[in-house]
Amino acid sequence: MPRHSEKRNLPYSPEEMFDLVADVGRYQEFLPWVAATRIRSNSDTLMIADLVVGFRSLKETFTSRVEKQRPRHITVDYVEGPLKYLKNDWEFTPDGKGGTDIDFCVDFAFKSRIFETIAGQMFDRALRRMIAAFEERAHALYGDASSATGMSRSRAQSAA
Repeated sequence: MPRHSEKRNLPYSPEEMFDLVADVGRYQEFLPWVAATRIRSNSDTLMIADLVVGFRSLKETFTSRVEKQRPRHITVDYVEGPLKYLKNDWEFTPDGKGGTDIDFCVDFAFKSRIFETIAGQMFDRALRRMIAAFEERAHALYGDASSATGMSRSRAQSAA
């Protein structure tokens, strides 16, 4: 049952980071292993979305309920699919210097032992790629973050 918490600091506002994370419909454009997305419903405070995720020939669709409290918090809860459960929390706090302290936590388990085994073997690598993808997307959308990337990596390493 993979579980991971991480803290990062990025030079973008909480509103910008919230908007990036809440834009689930564009995840397939930048997140590894996300093949497709479908937004079933969306409002300022709640979204129901399907994601098709896969690795090699294994592909699965799962549905999530995304609760949004702009610009501070996003909570993702599992609705249906190949998981036993999924809980994902994002918290965006102004750092007082124009950037954002981001607290991220994900906890999930697969129903399938095959997926659970694969996830266990690849979890750290996959998580690093996904976190890097969010940071790269922020850079592409909002500008240069080269000075903050080093800071965020050093904070993440010291928090480990």
